[in-house]
Amino acid sequence: MPFSYLTHLHCPKCQKIYRPDEVHQLCVCGSPLLADYDLESLKNQLTSKDLSVRPSNLWRYHELLPVTSPENVVTLGEGMTPLLPMNRLGLDMGIGSLWMKDEGIIPTGSFKARGAAVGVSKAKELGVQELAMPTNGNAGAAWALYAARAGLRSSIVMPVGAPVITRNECAVSGANLNLVNGLISDAGKIVAQAVNDYDLFDASTLKEPYRIEGKKTMGLEIAEQLDWKLPDVILYPTGGGVGLIGIYKAFRELVELGWIEDKLPRLVAVQAAGCAPIVKAWERGMPDSQFWADSTTVAFGINVPKALGDFLVLEAIYKTGGCAIAIEDTELLEEQKNIARLEGAFVCPEGAATFSAARKLRANGWIQEGETVIALNTGSGIKYPETVMVAVPVLEPGDSMRRI
Repeated sequence: MPFSYLTHLHCPKCQKIYRPDEVHQLCVCGSPLLADYDLESLKNQLTSKDLSVRPSNLWRYHELLPVTSPENVVTLGEGMTPLLPMNRLGLDMGIGSLWMKDEGIIPTGSFKARGAAVGVSKAKELGVQELAMPTNGNAGAAWALYAARAGLRSSIVMPVGAPVITRNECAVSGANLNLVNGLISDAGKIVAQAVNDYDLFDASTLKEPYRIEGKKTMGLEIAEQLDWKLPDVILYPTGGGVGLIGIYKAFRELVELGWIEDKLPRLVAVQAAGCAPIVKAWERGMPDSQFWADSTTVAFGINVPKALGDFLVLEAIYKTGGCAIAIEDTELLEEQKNIARLEGAFVCPEGAATFSAARKLRANGWIQEGETVIALNTGSGIKYPETVMVAVPVLEPGDSMRRI
């Protein structure tokens, strides 16, 4: 059996086909490219039961990933994160079956490690020497660290307001790190110029085809962890939206393999009220979004004013009967406290937004009684220490402990 069943890349807009053994960025029409696999052949060679004896990381799905030779795999042990029942929080919301897919324990502290692992591995396989990308923090940290693991150079540009720890992760990896006094869209313009000037590999969101393949493993894992029976609803914090696109792609591939039924979960794109271009487009029934001016949110990872793959995010929502919802910063910060208090999990603000969205959607009846709901926590809360402000009493030696 081949290590990968990758056959080609295709453009979802103009349908142009590209060879996978060459370096590609966007289609000539400007659209992101998607990877395709020989699923008909794989169906006859692999069953879902065959996975049970494989290592507990995302490379257990290597036939559905684009790296064709195992020696090019770059890994830090990423994948197979826990799917945790959130019983007390669910009771508080009125959701009897609430689960969290916890990406906070993955290498580099966020789900971005998935895209970096697969994207960097394929870049290595294609002979890339240096990659460049703009980032809101976590993606740049992951790609810089995985590039170091692969022996590649990286150039990263992030806003000055990005979480400090992600800046440190990039710097300690040896990346060429630059900060910009602006948003990720401003960082993107700087990277685009550098890519043109120095002939770098552009690893910006969806400007290379393989980050999405790493992200889709979240969907593959959810299906496997639920014994190939999918939930009713999946909520995902959406900036660039690659994870949501990837989860939808994963489920469609599993349907074609015959491993799951052709009834997909309703996918929910969760955005911050201060940056909600996908929500606005969905509310108007539009196929793509408009640039969101003056965006701001404490959930820095979803502060993306215009996603390159917005049309793919919206397609996934429409095709599954899902929705898009905006959450105020005050709501998600309060939910972050609720999750820690009731479940002992310190989630990132983006992850907290998904639970806040679940609470609102249950309250208005969109999530119905008896439905199984999964919220994605995409990173560790300890990467955002500034989101939690506490006043702690200071005792003198010999004082008695104060009680709350």
